[in-house]
Amino acid sequence: MIEKLLHTPEGVRDIYNAECERKLQLQNRLHHVMKLHGFKDIQTPTFEFFDIFSKERGTVAAKDMYKFFDRDGNTLVLRPDITPSIARCAAKYYKEESFPIRLSYMGSTFINNSSYQGKLKESTQLGAELINDSSTDADAEMLALTIECLLEAGLKEFQVEIGEADFFRGLVEEAGFDEEEEYQLRILIEKKNMFGVEELISSKEISSELKHVFLTLPELFGTIDKLISAKSLTTNLRALKAIERLEQLYTILTAYGLEKYITFDLGMLSKYNYYTGIIFRAYTYGTGDTIANGGRYDNLVGQFGKDAPAIGLAIMVDQLMLALSRQKIEIKPETENTLILYHHNLLENAIALANHFRNQGMNIELLRVRDNTSLEEYIAYSKRNGNGGILYYETAELIKVINSESSEIQEANIKDLIR
Repeated sequence: MIEKLLHTPEGVRDIYNAECERKLQLQNRLHHVMKLHGFKDIQTPTFEFFDIFSKERGTVAAKDMYKFFDRDGNTLVLRPDITPSIARCAAKYYKEESFPIRLSYMGSTFINNSSYQGKLKESTQLGAELINDSSTDADAEMLALTIECLLEAGLKEFQVEIGEADFFRGLVEEAGFDEEEEYQLRILIEKKNMFGVEELISSKEISSELKHVFLTLPELFGTIDKLISAKSLTTNLRALKAIERLEQLYTILTAYGLEKYITFDLGMLSKYNYYTGIIFRAYTYGTGDTIANGGRYDNLVGQFGKDAPAIGLAIMVDQLMLALSRQKIEIKPETENTLILYHHNLLENAIALANHFRNQGMNIELLRVRDNTSLEEYIAYSKRNGNGGILYYETAELIKVINSESSEIQEANIKDLIR
């Protein structure tokens, strides 16, 4: 029975010690980048009313949400996606604001993935939303922010793939697909099931040229040259405008000096149906899942009562941690802990020394010497816990300074340490 109590449910896990330290350090660094770009923090509830994430919002399917009831019978949901919550807040607290609103957040999302997928059901996201700006400049700013966050994390090799939701919607509009057919087509293309795509489009009376575009969507992937060549594949104005916007975006990202990190994918689709313009995903070695994603959602905030264009990004912190670990990219803590080891009669001295160093910004642990415990055991304990060193009070005046990593020991006078 006790053994069972020690386990976590499937899809969630404990994060502790060095890994937790690295994760917090990574989050702090990413948050700092967002602050440098002028984003202000916002926190939304971990659970909200079901309607915030209902089908009309275009977010996660209801079957993949964790739902429960409050005492009044209202259906509540552990948030599967933070963007709709931010959209609600923007409509509530910034309803009359017409200038750009920059909001950043950090929190957990909860998606009841199928067990066979092997994915976490609770994930940490750190993201940003730029509201009240429909320009390509805003698109470029958010992509640049995404890239700068990944660089700050320590990654050197990664790619941000960029698509345009309106390219696909333009083709669907031209073909005359209804909402259900569009949904089916989206699923088939996402799964790269081109036999299913061919079967679906064959049931519609559309031109052979348009059929060809649908069937070649997975191939419309690559550099800016691929965008230019894609123009000859369609005459649909909505689709062509989508390509033009991507070309403008490329020009601005070149001004940022970040063009080497991007590729284009006109066949990119998202499970989030609220995207209306550019969509993007970032990939790197060490994980098959995205480490960041986002896109433009010009209609979502309007569903909560404020007509406002918006674009957002989300860094998938857990996947980014995994990639950094597999690429052997170290996240070093800002400061290591130092252990002050003392005998019971030197408690006051140890407290005074700890306070002195803490006032200087050092992380200090206090540990009273135990009977029948050797100095080597304390050194092993300190190393095991990632401490940088030990200050061992031998007398009120004399201290042993011990390096936890090398076990090197030096003696110092207390007066010399606190000068």
